[in-house]
Amino acid sequence: MPKSIKIYISILVLILIGIITIDANKPKPVDWSPTFSVKDKIPFGLFVLNNEIDSLFNEQKIERFGVTPYEFLDPKYSYKDSTYTTKGTIMYIDESSNIDDESAQELLYFVSHGNTAFISATNFPIKFRDTLNFNYAYSNIFADSLYFSEGKNKEFSYLKGTDNVYFTDFDSTRTEILGYQRNKTKDSVANFIRIPHVNGYFYLHTQPISFTNYYLLKKDNYKYAAQVLSHVDDATIFWYLEGSRDQIKSKMGYIFSQPALNWAWKIAIISMLIFMFFNAKRKQRIIPIVEPLKNTTVDFTKTIGNLYFQEGNHQDIINKKIKFFLEKVRNEYLVDTFDLNETFVNRLHQKTGKSKTEIENIVQLIKKYRNQIESSDKDLVIFNNALERLDI
Repeated sequence: MPKSIKIYISILVLILIGIITIDANKPKPVDWSPTFSVKDKIPFGLFVLNNEIDSLFNEQKIERFGVTPYEFLDPKYSYKDSTYTTKGTIMYIDESSNIDDESAQELLYFVSHGNTAFISATNFPIKFRDTLNFNYAYSNIFADSLYFSEGKNKEFSYLKGTDNVYFTDFDSTRTEILGYQRNKTKDSVANFIRIPHVNGYFYLHTQPISFTNYYLLKKDNYKYAAQVLSHVDDATIFWYLEGSRDQIKSKMGYIFSQPALNWAWKIAIISMLIFMFFNAKRKQRIIPIVEPLKNTTVDFTKTIGNLYFQEGNHQDIINKKIKFFLEKVRNEYLVDTFDLNETFVNRLHQKTGKSKTEIENIVQLIKKYRNQIESSDKDLVIFNNALERLDI
């Protein structure tokens, strides 16, 4: 190796050592990112709430879940009697409401069966706003401090991390205002409301920042959080911890989150670039041509089709089509196929949006051909055409 290259590499190594030393000795800045994660001890995490929530709900059971509300609630729904096998409150606390449309619809359905939903966020799904008839807005007036109060209780001061968002439009004949916020101009607006929905209630709160580590440990602001959560009185509380907050999204995300691994990654990249730079003049070896594997799927399908056609066993083909159709309904639409009754028809209609008449026709044909010992080619054509018209 030439002497000049050794000098360059030595200088580069000394620079890297100097950077690492300086970075390791400098004070770590406070991370004010609003993560709303129960694992984060930074100011705007929910670590303190997660540890103290049992004391806030003395006699109530707390069950945490990380899947979407739809994935959590749908298995608990009984299609036989159209009821849920569990009762309680779904609780969600985050800066932004990332509840998908399917989960929002499931929450509306869950609450309509006599349950409760407590959502503290700075925005809410359109499906909630349209169904519950409310709206919210962000104030364009700069406020260096906001003051929150629950009912007629004492006001609490909030400075860092607050969004001046509040409820603007709602049906005053049905909606109960439970809390307010104001700025120094004394303009008081609603930030905590309760809206009935069929047999249950939605509790909607616009200031999730009040549940973070920073404010639960600041003076007596924890009392405000306790007052707000005191409205949740169901025996069981299901706390939705969104997976994207409390899990590392990727292996690279974990590497970048750890200072030592982060620097190891940077040094490896720099070393690889140096290696590539000094070896750029080397010729690449000839890459051999690899013929792709032949796709024999079509030939296999033709062979199997000819086999069944030659045997003329139409009943066997119909039975296999029935099994394939029901398996697809179970796997793709998560609909139970044990009883092909009216509940099955309604559920499949809701999931697929297909014609209810076509679904009922398929169900009738399945029941008919299941009980036959033999079927003609005409029966096979009728059943196949019905499946193609349904197209799911």
